[in-house]
Amino acid sequence: MHEPNEFGVPTHAHSHTEAHSHSHPHVHESKKNVVNRLARAIGHLEKVKRMVEDDCDCAEVLIQIAAVRAAIENTGKVILQDHIQHCIVDAVEEGDDQAIASLCAAIDKFMK
Repeated sequence: MHEPNEFGVPTHAHSHTEAHSHSHPHVHESKKNVVNRLARAIGHLEKVKRMVEDDCDCAEVLIQIAAVRAAIENTGKVILQDHIQHCIVDAVEEGDDQAIASLCAAIDKFMK
């Protein structure tokens, strides 16, 4: 973990060389965690498909769909935390108002 900035948020070491439209790839500190969570969500979704193909009980299918939804939402929360701690911090440090607005719009969409 790096020293906190003036807002009390830890800084990080990666740098951005392109315009900060945030369409460029960058290092996510939680990448392995996110990939594992996505694999879990895919597994749940594949099970839903098999259950429907096998004419399983609707209640059981709905429970499995709830597991898919929870896995996706939890993955989003990990990405959101990384986004706030890194992407937004970078934009604030660089004074990039356009990037801040874009990043905040992405958060708003996720939260809906």
